[in-house]
Amino acid sequence: MCDCQKCPRLAKFIKGNKALYPSFFNAPVPSFGDKGGQVLVVGLAPGLKGANRTGRPFTGDYAGDLLYATLQKFGFLEGEYKAAIDDGIVLKNIRITNAVRCVPPENKVTGEEVRNCNSLLKSEIASMPNLKVIIALGTVAHSAVLMAMGKRQRDFAFIHAGKHDIGGGVVLIDSYHCSRYNTSTKRLTTPMFEDVFAMARQAI
Repeated sequence: MCDCQKCPRLAKFIKGNKALYPSFFNAPVPSFGDKGGQVLVVGLAPGLKGANRTGRPFTGDYAGDLLYATLQKFGFLEGEYKAAIDDGIVLKNIRITNAVRCVPPENKVTGEEVRNCNSLLKSEIASMPNLKVIIALGTVAHSAVLMAMGKRQRDFAFIHAGKHDIGGGVVLIDSYHCSRYNTSTKRLTTPMFEDVFAMARQAI
């Protein structure tokens, strides 16, 4: 997967970033957390100076600050999150991945790129034998999860804090993405985000 060339645009962007930021991870970012967990969080894609830099989902940017603080509050994280891959945190009963594993220009992915990466998400879901809840952060993640589960998009509308039975004993819970833009515009507040994880706790 580290030499994936399925998406020429993303491969070209990573190549450019290797020259600009040689100390960055600059590769498809693997999932992180407990494979035996009951909850899977699915984001959009690595941030340029977040996960693409550190090599761990949501690590090193504002979105990660909010996500990991919330995971700790709800008992899904042990240790102290320091926005670095060597901070030693351990996720408990939860795993984090992205709909697209490679950093995209301007944090925007194409439908083709989501489809190209969807087999990895499908495999991720299948690899979690105790999975009960998938939390989709944003509409792209929501659509990617439905695609991976073989569901029709029109049957499951995205809505913040929406809860969907997607079969196999798994529920999908939607949240606005915890990006700096969404929080600064108050589209997503900390209490709204915490409500989603409270729902996940209740569902397991």
